Amino acid sequence: MAVPLLNLGLAGLLAMSSPWWENYEHRDRYLCPDKGTLVLERNESQASLISGHSRFTLFREVSEAPGLRFSNEAMRLILRGDELTVEQLPMILTCVRTEDV
Repeated sequence: MAVPLLNLGLAGLLAMSSPWWENYEHRDRYLCPDKGTLVLERNESQASLISGHSRFTLFREVSEAPGLRFSNEAMRLILRGDELTVEQLPMILTCVRTEDV
């Protein structure tokens, strides 16, 4: 059963971050229409999606399709420029990167 991303909230995002040993090189905040804000931390091999007090770890997919792709058994992330698509079927959510993290 998939874990819903319906409760995206800014308050939980400010306090939550990944442990130092995961060594994420990038940290970006995304605004999702009608859902709120989420944070994506990533490096070359994995990503961590932070939504409220929930964290989802995803691993890099090898793909010829455009964009960076990360997935786990419950969802897929597709990063293309400033746009992040979260696929947690049947839900598909498109979010836009914001400047502040």
